[in-house]
Amino acid sequence: MNSKLLILHGWAYDTEKWKPFLKLLEEKGIDFELLKIPGLTSLLNEAWTLDDYVTWLESVVSGQKSVVLMGHSNGGRICLEYTLKYPKKVSKLILIDSAGIYHNEISLWLKRIAFKNLARFKKIAYNAVLKNILYKLAREDDYNKAAPNMKKTMQNLIESDLSLKLKEINTPTLIVWGEHDTTTPLSDGKFMRKEIKNSDFKIIKGARHSPQFSNTKEVFDFVAKFLKQD
Repeated sequence: MNSKLLILHGWAYDTEKWKPFLKLLEEKGIDFELLKIPGLTSLLNEAWTLDDYVTWLESVVSGQKSVVLMGHSNGGRICLEYTLKYPKKVSKLILIDSAGIYHNEISLWLKRIAFKNLARFKKIAYNAVLKNILYKLAREDDYNKAAPNMKKTMQNLIESDLSLKLKEINTPTLIVWGEHDTTTPLSDGKFMRKEIKNSDFKIIKGARHSPQFSNTKEVFDFVAKFLKQD
């Protein structure tokens, strides 16, 4: 692998859980960097859109002929949009339980209402359907921890839909998914596999939303094999 591997983590405020996976990359001699995501693992003082994150990623990639992108959850969403905008700069793409698919059963207006009126919704949080919607949009703990600008950022990202653009991606892509993911369901991974022509799809049995943490060696083996391919 000649291109550097850039890793974009999901919606998290630290990267401790990545250490076992990163250690395997180091032992294999893979050149990588786990990026600090603005607003999460680095400072951000304003609300961003998906386009803003793509602009930021381009500033990181700038000067390199090409890179390999790997994104988990929301990190995958950013990687997808970047690949769509700068296809020649991405030699390979790795998606782990990636976000980016809009779900018809949760309408866009309901997403907006859920975030703008979260405090009011909490008063009726015992409503199982509503509670499920909130957790599907974003983990409530993540939302509560977020600064006001990041709450707006989270809303902006959730409202982005990449499903109609995936077929434009020709970059060699590895899609890895936890069998029992309830945050970004397995059906999302299957849809991405169908839409992204040059893609391979691996299901991690028994895993949930973060198989790189629960099934570290299995996910790493798939990634390492993919990186070796011409």
